[in-house]
Amino acid sequence: MQTYGNPDVTYGWWVGNSVVTNKSSRFIGSHVAHTGLIAFTAGANTLWELARFNPDIPMGHQGMVSIPHLASLGIGFDQAGAWTGQDVAFVGIFHLICSFVYALAGLLHSVVFSEDTQNSSGLFADGRPEHRQAARFKLEWDNPDNQTFILGHHLVFFGVANIWFVEWARVHGIYDPAIEAIRQVNYNLDLTQIWNHQFDFIQIDSLEDVMGGHAFLAFFQIGGGAFHIATKQIGTYTKFKGAELLSAEAILSWSLAGIGWMAIIAAFWCATNTTVYPEAWYGETLQLKFGISPYWIDTGNMDGVVTGHTSRAWLSNVHYYLGFFVLQGHLFHAIRAMGFDFRKITSAISNLDSSRVSLSD
Repeated sequence: MQTYGNPDVTYGWWVGNSVVTNKSSRFIGSHVAHTGLIAFTAGANTLWELARFNPDIPMGHQGMVSIPHLASLGIGFDQAGAWTGQDVAFVGIFHLICSFVYALAGLLHSVVFSEDTQNSSGLFADGRPEHRQAARFKLEWDNPDNQTFILGHHLVFFGVANIWFVEWARVHGIYDPAIEAIRQVNYNLDLTQIWNHQFDFIQIDSLEDVMGGHAFLAFFQIGGGAFHIATKQIGTYTKFKGAELLSAEAILSWSLAGIGWMAIIAAFWCATNTTVYPEAWYGETLQLKFGISPYWIDTGNMDGVVTGHTSRAWLSNVHYYLGFFVLQGHLFHAIRAMGFDFRKITSAISNLDSSRVSLSD
């Protein structure tokens, strides 16, 4: 992280990953533990929503988040095609079990394993090369070869996740609001359509095109991941290529930018699209308003709405504002990574009373 030339910077517990920036095994443990928290939240919230679900009220009018996503994936339907919550409890419990496994892995990396994977031989102490694969994932924030190697593995994992989603839709089927039933969806790998949907994805009304976009992403990400894993820096690592800008703080800022933009895009998509976000599960489409900042309001009949707003309204507004503040974090860390010291601002403000302005020829 940015230390402004001070090698003895210490961090409090509240600064999160800054404490483990240069301890790769601890860094992995932190990420695995965060994944466990996410899995626990998803599982617990799913079970909580299932327990309070009222079949007499439309799902989108009950302010739910987890169950509508499962319904969109075709989970929770009986043999007659009606949503009854079947197998939803299993999904929630499975996430809770996974969260405990992630928590154990986080503890192992935090307490048992070496602080740095570069010094690790895993569970083995014989030093054999095949038992030292973890050392390849050491963190060298200013080394482009190290960072591109780790980036490649992330891209491969994202690509595999896309394949799982596409195959789930093809084999099991997902909910199609056009026919109000689950059906198997084959991907449409039409590159022209995929390219055009970059500009009108909010209005997309074909599940085949949605799956085609995910199939294309899977190919693109796995191919890009393999490229990043196999290749290294060509020529001298110059400022033009990012030398002196590549750091833990810079990579954090780029990650926050990606998350922030995805959240804002998801907000607009959720607010208006009824193919990916069916009205049956999320409620009616929203109307965009402007005050101090953009926000969305419900347009349907709100009589009987349990939480005051539809699931669509909650998702869209929360995604937008979280995305907005995450982007502020991106700007903050990006400017710090470029060398700007924010302490100068507070120092300047505190010295306003004693400052003097002089004019000279």
